[in-house]
Amino acid sequence: MSQLSELKGTYVLDPSHTTIGFVTRHAMVTKVRGSFEEYEGTATIDGANPSASTLNVDIKAASINTRNADRDAHVRSADFLDVETHPEVTFRGTDFAIKGDVVEVTGDLTIRGTTKQITIPFEVQGLAIDPFGNKRIGFEGETTVSRADFGLTWNAALETGGFLVADKVVLEFEVSAIEQAA
Repeated sequence: MSQLSELKGTYVLDPSHTTIGFVTRHAMVTKVRGSFEEYEGTATIDGANPSASTLNVDIKAASINTRNADRDAHVRSADFLDVETHPEVTFRGTDFAIKGDVVEVTGDLTIRGTTKQITIPFEVQGLAIDPFGNKRIGFEGETTVSRADFGLTWNAALETGGFLVADKVVLEFEVSAIEQAA
C-alpha cells in the first residue's frame, strides 16, 4: 500500500476479524497453536510522522484457547501465565518505522508482570471501505519471543532428550482495525 505515509487517524481492533495467536513446539515433534479470545486495542496512526503514532493492546490472559481444556487450564496456572495474579498481557508501542508496506512497531510487551521490548514487523494487507461504511485497514505480523524472558520457565524433560515445551514462541497477528470518527 503505497499510501501508508498518508494514513492518519485512530483505529480500533475489530475482534471478530482479528486473531492474536501463537505457536510453539510440543515434545519436540509437533507445533501447538493457540490464540487469545478477549482483547482490546487502539492505534493512533500518523503515517507522515510515525513517531507521533501510538498502539495499545490489552489481552485477557485467561481467554487463552489452545483447543484443549486441560492444557488451557495448565497455561492459566502459576506454572505459566498465572492469570489470577497477572490477568492481562499488554503491549505498548513506543516506536514506529515505515519501510515500504511494512510498519515496524517496537514496544513493551508485558507478560506475567515482566516487560521486555520487542519489535513486530506488520505488513499492510490493505485498506478498504466495508459494506457498512467503515474504513478498515489490515495488517499481518509475527515475531519470536523466549518464554524464559517472561518468567515462563515450567517444563518437563523427555525420556528421549529435550523438553516438553519449547522456549521459543512465535507470536502471530492478523489484524483488522476500524477507523474511529474524529
